[in-house]
Amino acid sequence: MPLASAKRPVLPVGSGRALVTGGAGFIGSHLVERLLADRWTVVVVDDFSTGQRSWLPDDDRLIVFEGDIRDAALIGRAIDGCSVVYHLAAVVGVRRVVADPLRAIQVIVDGTERVLEAALAARARVVLASSSEVYGLSDALPFAPDGPRLLGSTRVPRWAYATAKALDEHLLFAYRERGLEGVVLRYFNTYGPRQDAAGYAGVVATFCDAVVRGKPLEIHGDGRQTRCFLYVDDNVDATYRAGLVPEADGEILNLGSTEEVSILELGRLVAEAAGVPFDPRFVPYQDVFGDHFEDPPRRIPDIAASERVLGFRPTTPLHDGIARTLAWAAERHAAARS
Repeated sequence: MPLASAKRPVLPVGSGRALVTGGAGFIGSHLVERLLADRWTVVVVDDFSTGQRSWLPDDDRLIVFEGDIRDAALIGRAIDGCSVVYHLAAVVGVRRVVADPLRAIQVIVDGTERVLEAALAARARVVLASSSEVYGLSDALPFAPDGPRLLGSTRVPRWAYATAKALDEHLLFAYRERGLEGVVLRYFNTYGPRQDAAGYAGVVATFCDAVVRGKPLEIHGDGRQTRCFLYVDDNVDATYRAGLVPEADGEILNLGSTEEVSILELGRLVAEAAGVPFDPRFVPYQDVFGDHFEDPPRRIPDIAASERVLGFRPTTPLHDGIARTLAWAAERHAAARS
């Protein structure tokens, strides 16, 4: 395996070429728009299993490869000339992982290694999108990047995703020992327009989709579990900077809000924004995810390192983000009906 003889300097805004894996997806498509707006040439690799071509802008500086991130030859072609790789492609959503944990593990782990191999050879920096799932059931709140992780039994399919993402992080740090530049970003419940309404991670999208369709909000469990929701624009701003800031190399950074909100309260906020009564339907976890399911009661990120390294600070209030997401869901629903 070729080793990078020297680290490539991070290029200034507008003078580079960037690869975004999963670039047609929820966060990826917003990131592609941000890069193009700053005059980057952008290469996207996506298998379009969940991403949408319609979310990608029509731009002469956008190059799209359709295919599997486990295809080493494809990744090698796509990364040619790129100085930074934003690796977002993965099997996303608890429901999808529980339904097919084997595919989730293979796509996440094998795909990431193909990307890291190619990035090392190309001397490109890698921004690895990881997840708050890696903290598992830890109660060491707020979650610090180098804090403890506590995962449940390997019999529980949910932890396949957390384990795979943690292994991705180990791979990145192993490749750094061989000369790769890289940074790990752990996303905490990012939401906004284009988010898939399927799966627990997309609870804001699920709630918005339900109210525009006139359906009751479905609360899994008792609704007292809490999360910290980050609007997609705030996520993208920090993710983008992680590919440019030299000090980010070698860091693990949490990206999330520090405003803790219960799922029950989130439902009330969505119903209030939509102007509809809040009459939730409570559904036991096992009815949705099967008998072997565990859900962390609280998740709060420590974002001090992100503030220090990236100047990260969430700026979109939750009620504003919900309103924007709700407007997008209503527009999409109206378009589908017509």
